[in-house]
Amino acid sequence: MQNPSAEPAPSAALLALIPAYNEAAHISGVVRAARQYLPVLVIDDGSTDDTAALARAAGARVLIQQPNQGKGAALLRGFSAALQEGVEAVVTLDADGQHDPAEIPAFLRRRAETQADLIIGKRNFRQMPAVRRLSNTLGTVLFSWAAGQPIADNQSGYRLISQRLMRLLIEQPSRERGFEFEVEMIVRCIQHGLKLDWVEIRTIYAGEKSHIRPLAHLAGFLQLCWRTRQILKS
Repeated sequence: MQNPSAEPAPSAALLALIPAYNEAAHISGVVRAARQYLPVLVIDDGSTDDTAALARAAGARVLIQQPNQGKGAALLRGFSAALQEGVEAVVTLDADGQHDPAEIPAFLRRRAETQADLIIGKRNFRQMPAVRRLSNTLGTVLFSWAAGQPIADNQSGYRLISQRLMRLLIEQPSRERGFEFEVEMIVRCIQHGLKLDWVEIRTIYAGEKSHIRPLAHLAGFLQLCWRTRQILKS
């Protein structure tokens, strides 16, 4: 059962959108920092801790979806809310502190310069722990092959997403509901001739627990790359 917040919707044209699952340790700081630049909407994806309450206390509006449905489903819920409110674009960032909200203005400047529909935060893989550096490097090479063009960072969740792309993702639903959804978002952008751009961001790792299941994620990613190759070649 969904439990939307009763607080009034923001009137701003842009919105910070934060999907969160059991992030009580980090959500307050992330919300407070992001609110310096944009109104904040948190999608609590079935958390069993105090994530929702802490996000509200920090000044975010919160929508709750139960049970836990995955990051892709949480983002789609947020896109639907943003479109209903007439938001022109959202900046998505993770709730675990790996994205610095102080870099939100960089996304806004790039949007003003290029009017891109999808702007992805490009991380420096050399600054990642060894295992993540390897998985992200190989994933980027493989997905670039599948997409038929260089893709600088396909798994970064720090993004600016236009109203046009949000609407497309809702009107043509994806089968992906987990982390693979963010990769498929790039496929949709290329497939429909929308503009894709990048902005460099800090690479932050401080021992945060990943919600990704490695083997399941790898299998899903390989299947998605194969589908991407077939879709974009047709």
